[in-house]
Amino acid sequence: MTRSVLIVEDEPEVAELYRGYLEGRYDVQVANTGEEALELVDGNVDAVLLDRRLPDISGAEVLEEIRSRELDCRVAMVTAVEPDVDIVEMGFDLYLVKPATRDDILSTIERLDTRSNYDAKLQRTAALVTKRAVLEAERTPTELRSSPEYEDLLSRIESLQNDLDDIAAAFSPDDYRMLFRDIGSSRSASESA
Repeated sequence: MTRSVLIVEDEPEVAELYRGYLEGRYDVQVANTGEEALELVDGNVDAVLLDRRLPDISGAEVLEEIRSRELDCRVAMVTAVEPDVDIVEMGFDLYLVKPATRDDILSTIERLDTRSNYDAKLQRTAALVTKRAVLEAERTPTELRSSPEYEDLLSRIESLQNDLDDIAAAFSPDDYRMLFRDIGSSRSASESA
């Protein structure tokens, strides 16, 4: 669950408005420049609301640095810059065009949280499915049927798969596009390794 949000916004009034929307629900930090954002973002930040236009370095450069550090946080671009084909190579999770209402900001954080939850459950499921495959390759069906540990493993896999289905049912079309982008990025990274 998202606990810590970093707002990166060069207009102090807008940053404080977003902070007001989120305080009380999340631990909120604000950065008014890209350099300040890069000083604040670390492994404890769960979500970043990032403006594309900053006074020192661009939001795209901040995003690139966040991704190069391999931080486990979700990033939503919240900007007045209308999206164009230049966004294709950007590693953000959501893109929100200003002006952003209270509901927009809260919904964005909730969607980022849903994706993080989905990713975590998907990783746990993959690990358990791998264990199941190893056991099924090395043990006879009779041995497996008599194992309470194996039955527990099957039950855990089924439970996680049901959780994944429930989460996926709440995804919007944009969430699915980003999920497949993430899968493509993971595949490309593993193929180049």
